[in-house]
Amino acid sequence: MISRSFSGSYDPADVVFLLKTINLAPMPPGERERRIQTGLAHYSEMIGEEYPPSAAYLRVFHESVQRDGPVMAERLCALAAIIAARRRGPLTLVSLARAGTPVGILLGRILRRYFHRDARHYSISIIRERGLDANALRYLLQERHLPAEGIVFVDGWTAKGGIARELAAAVERYRRETGLGLASDLHVLTDLCGEAGVAPSREDFLVPSSILNSTVSGLISRTILNADHSGPDDFHGCVHYGHLAPHDLSRFFVDRIMAEVERLDRASPVSAIKAEPLSAEERLDLRRAGRMFVDRILRAHNLPNANHIKPGLGEATRVLLRRSPGAVLLRAPDEPETRHLRILAEEKKVPLVHDPALPYRAAALIKVVDHA
Repeated sequence: MISRSFSGSYDPADVVFLLKTINLAPMPPGERERRIQTGLAHYSEMIGEEYPPSAAYLRVFHESVQRDGPVMAERLCALAAIIAARRRGPLTLVSLARAGTPVGILLGRILRRYFHRDARHYSISIIRERGLDANALRYLLQERHLPAEGIVFVDGWTAKGGIARELAAAVERYRRETGLGLASDLHVLTDLCGEAGVAPSREDFLVPSSILNSTVSGLISRTILNADHSGPDDFHGCVHYGHLAPHDLSRFFVDRIMAEVERLDRASPVSAIKAEPLSAEERLDLRRAGRMFVDRILRAHNLPNANHIKPGLGEATRVLLRRSPGAVLLRAPDEPETRHLRILAEEKKVPLVHDPALPYRAAALIKVVDHA
């Protein structure tokens, strides 16, 4: 199922993508949205075009790395400490491409350097309503013979918990089929909805890598599951955006965040960190708050279902980058963490709505398109 090492634009020592590179023509966002909302196609069957970021937007990214990079480094160290304390033996970090990939790379570096753990890293696909790439999982466990107890699933954040639930269902199916003791906990930097298995934070902080697309994700697209390009024995697909290589910041980003980790270690040893994941009570509170938020927004904005609501900075950014946004909700009108959203909204002529009752810094609403 894998014929060569594929690491995108990353150092091969940092990650192996278990993905099939394909050629898939991009589709305009309006047509893509119409097909998704009418049920003519699943979102994973199509892909949009990606362009180099504007100079103004790129400045915002670098400002975020400067401002939010230290916070991300702290959360990474806390999550690495939790993993190191809870798991014994060799570790296999399995990040969920593509938002989870830089997180997996950084966790691997931290675990190897500061906790002296054997930690390799693969990045695989999971798709809402289509599940985890079972071929990739089988490759790791049956062809590479990696121990199931060492598998650690990793992503950047959770917003409404759809991917965490998708992962849990896929792992449960695999456990029933094989009898292997595989843990389905999703490890994230921050959990906004109480659905991640392990997270050191509930804060809606800006993960700087969420601001960009492929140019901070190894030059790969989001993952694709299209029967015309991937057969039953293939990995899920991706497009490699080689034409964006002059704009690539993937290695820069992980090196820059590692510099923040090194700064933290000089102040106080990373290996001595004692961190705990969110408690069951905290997760329950987050679930209640999330349900109340979705119910309120559905009524206030007359939306047909919760799929049109994307809470949190990371998800709001994704909507503006690759969906058809109807509005962006901001808890405060001028927070520096939402500047990139304001720039994108202005570029795409998307209305900004001040909503001081938001339990998050931001949320985005997907436009209800004309089905005609």
